[in-house]
Amino acid sequence: MIGHRIVFAALTAALAAPLAHAHETWLVPSSTVLSSTGYVTVDAAVSNQVFHFNHRPLQVGDGLTIHAPDGRTLQPENLVQGALRSVFDLKLDAAGSYRIAVANAAVMASWKENGQPKRIRGTAAEIAEKVPPGAADLVLREVATRIETFVTVGSPTELKPVGEGLEMVPVTHPNDLYAGEEVSFAFHANGQAAKQLKVAIVEGGTRYRDRLDKVELLTDEQGRIRHVFARPGLYYLNAVMTGKSPTNPDMERRLSYTATLEVLPQ
Repeated sequence: MIGHRIVFAALTAALAAPLAHAHETWLVPSSTVLSSTGYVTVDAAVSNQVFHFNHRPLQVGDGLTIHAPDGRTLQPENLVQGALRSVFDLKLDAAGSYRIAVANAAVMASWKENGQPKRIRGTAAEIAEKVPPGAADLVLREVATRIETFVTVGSPTELKPVGEGLEMVPVTHPNDLYAGEEVSFAFHANGQAAKQLKVAIVEGGTRYRDRLDKVELLTDEQGRIRHVFARPGLYYLNAVMTGKSPTNPDMERRLSYTATLEVLPQ
């Protein structure tokens, strides 16, 4: 279980950190495509280099959700948090596609009361109830993060949109990616197309090359991107949306999405 203070600190840091200096957060399964039911092991970490354990473990806690092809919510097995990564096993007991995600959302408020700094986190309703009227130096922030990966047993099945926060809505199934073939992904923010959203894609193995080789794409009016992966391997995909909340012009909003994708050889 993640304590409220830890979650508050993590979400605050996520909001404040410039993208150029932010750490990468990711989930990497031992396999993304299986021919039959069985187990996968998933690594979860926060790192300075994509898919390289060199900073700290990702605290999955209550934010971890695993959805089976039939909509069931599964529980991880053998969850361990180490010094540099968290690890858990997942039993895949049916054919189809599984969504593995760590998602957190909160509204945070900070203000001064009698000259002393105050801060709280919670839902929008809780914030509205607890912040005193006319609070001095009031700052409101909405933060939502989603970190995902996908695993398929047998043939891919539909992955239904979550409808909350920033998310990738597959046009091309994320477990049906092949080097040299064009793929398409759509991005939604709270169920609506995320237009003109910058999406970054980085090939794994940055530790073994002298440049990042980051590809940046911009979504169209339908919130879609198209891309051709040049080589097979693991890829890190990330997008961040910032600005004013559409429901409260006095609230800053930051939505982020990260996915680990495996591209297979032809």
